[in-house]
Amino acid sequence: MRYLVLTDIHANLEALETCLEDGRHRGCDGTLVLGDLVGYGADPNAVVDRVRALQPTAIVRGNHDKVAFGLDQAEGFNTVAKEAAQWMLEVLTPENRDWIAALPQGPLAIDDLVEICHGAPYDEDAYIFDETDARLALKTATRPLCLFGHTHYPVTFEIAGTAFQWTGPAASAGAVLPIKEGVKYLLNPGSVGQPRDGDPRAAYAIVDTVARQVELVRLVYPVAKAQSKIIEAGLPEVLARRLAAGR
Repeated sequence: MRYLVLTDIHANLEALETCLEDGRHRGCDGTLVLGDLVGYGADPNAVVDRVRALQPTAIVRGNHDKVAFGLDQAEGFNTVAKEAAQWMLEVLTPENRDWIAALPQGPLAIDDLVEICHGAPYDEDAYIFDETDARLALKTATRPLCLFGHTHYPVTFEIAGTAFQWTGPAASAGAVLPIKEGVKYLLNPGSVGQPRDGDPRAAYAIVDTVARQVELVRLVYPVAKAQSKIIEAGLPEVLARRLAAGR
């Protein structure tokens, strides 16, 4: 199987469509979505409609998706994120809101090789930034490759016995990570719609379970168009500015 892996789309339709078009040319058998379809961006309904049409092989909810239950789920969000969450609740169609609210909690085992979660396999809302967090997640993971999102930062942690290492974002598109026997991996492909590693390009991955490898992809997309939509929607201007900075 070749899985298209998407996470942290955050209602950025331009970034999503760019990734889907690229993935179509590369060839995929199914789609894995690691949460946070909505929040921040100006196209929550269009993004949800697009993801629903993909009929994902598996999908888990993110913390911004849980706001579909109500604004009380946004406790802990900063002021800008709360404002975007309130706007999202006002514009989502009832059908899409119900669909988002019904998304399952991670982690989910996909096959003998792959499992997915949003934050961490031990807590869907946990952030994995450092070695301590990663070691706990790797210990908790039930499959050789655990895919996660939430941090918007592309990174791979791996452990073989007691040997631990991590790799930050690839400098160029087209990086390939081999999945070696006897090694456990914790991989964040980076955010489709809200990159936070200083690179404004959209990020996604393809997992090939036969070749036992992960293709990490970065793509230029129409950032200016996504920014204009955010401004026109009356959302905080900072949400538009950060897209160009990748922060």
